[in-house]
Amino acid sequence: MAKAKTIFFCSECGGESIRWVGKCPHCGAWNTMVEQKIEPEPKGNTAGRVQMSRSAPCQIDHIIAEEGKRYRLGIDELDTVLGGGLTPGSSVLLGGEPGIGKSTLLLQAAVKMAAYGKVLYISGEEAAEQIKLRYQRISADNETHADNIYLLAQTDIDSALAEAEALQPALLILDSVQALFSPQLESAAGSVSQVRAVAAAAIAFAREHHAAVMLIGHVTKEGMLAGPRVLEHMVDTVLYFEGERYNALRLLRAVKNRFGSTNEIGVFEMAESGLRPVEASAYFLDQRHLSSPGSAVTCVLQGTRPLLIEVQALVSPSAFGNPRRLSSGYDYNRLLLIIAVLERKLKLRLNDKDIYINIAGGLRLDDPAADLAVAAAIASSAADVSVEQELLLLGEIGLLGELRGVTQEERRLKEAAAFGFQKAVCPPAKNKPKGYLRRLEAANLAEALKILGLI
Repeated sequence: MAKAKTIFFCSECGGESIRWVGKCPHCGAWNTMVEQKIEPEPKGNTAGRVQMSRSAPCQIDHIIAEEGKRYRLGIDELDTVLGGGLTPGSSVLLGGEPGIGKSTLLLQAAVKMAAYGKVLYISGEEAAEQIKLRYQRISADNETHADNIYLLAQTDIDSALAEAEALQPALLILDSVQALFSPQLESAAGSVSQVRAVAAAAIAFAREHHAAVMLIGHVTKEGMLAGPRVLEHMVDTVLYFEGERYNALRLLRAVKNRFGSTNEIGVFEMAESGLRPVEASAYFLDQRHLSSPGSAVTCVLQGTRPLLIEVQALVSPSAFGNPRRLSSGYDYNRLLLIIAVLERKLKLRLNDKDIYINIAGGLRLDDPAADLAVAAAIASSAADVSVEQELLLLGEIGLLGELRGVTQEERRLKEAAAFGFQKAVCPPAKNKPKGYLRRLEAANLAEALKILGLI
């Protein structure tokens, strides 16, 4: 019989080493190496492997590919992030901070999925009675198919999947992948080898039975999914549920999606009856201070969705020799570029000012269409002059101070018009969009700030 060997795993990134070290050679974290015995697998043991049915090679021209059907869950924000709904046979991994609402979201998905077929919710962390209490809050005002929802409090993945084999559910939920274990391995639940084996067994079940599987994953203190990095490679979709624990707003975003875009986001609000999808643009503009200098509104694209976002800036005299530049939700290097253009091309004196930028609502922007709004917010705060309330700002700023066009401008203007905006400052366009808003064209940043009355 082969002798067991000892391996040290990093509890942060899942990297392994043959000896203990104080600093992980893979991610640089300190004191995260955990000792674990690796038992040799007996012949025929398939734990941790995803097995696929045998097939002969086939020419690509002879393969018939059709768009697979999707289960629309009726939770619009979740359907959008998934790419149009839940695909049969797919595997979805959901991560987020403790208490953020992961279990609530998947239980709501289970309630909606019950209209299509049976749902099996396997919990390794809560008793079935606790889940029932949450279900009663969620389904209090909704018609449900309770006879299709099954709960199982189990930590043994083999026993859980045996029950799933008998039930044949359309959706299998594992809460969580770190709480379940495979009895074929001697390591503790949550270890690197156990997480890999549990996920592989669940994915194999999904592919064999053409059922969707959704897994909840724990995250580290840095906000990354705990366990081996291979876990994210194994699944089809990786979702992150973000937000402050004591704030009602929750953001759902995809970082990997084999069945849709990774640029979509879903916005939820935590209520007594569970997570409620919200109108994103209305939410982000709801608490806008209309008459305050340093505020500007732009429209960004998150995947296919236009969102109206308020950009806030605060410019104040610096108390030290080196002025501070801080950014929340906006790329820091992009901010430095815009400040340099304002100083060089518009002769604004900002080298003795502290500049703070904030994207209201906690959203992170990577759309260059927000450049003009950031520059206008900085100039507005520096001049202590407010930007007109019903004015939308769109445009990418180049190093020469010119304004460049943005993609899908017509969709952005249409979204702004729906919320009562009357005018938009935009770069010149050859093909004028439909008359949703009155377009005030500016070829460069100086012209745009003159239209706004900031210089």
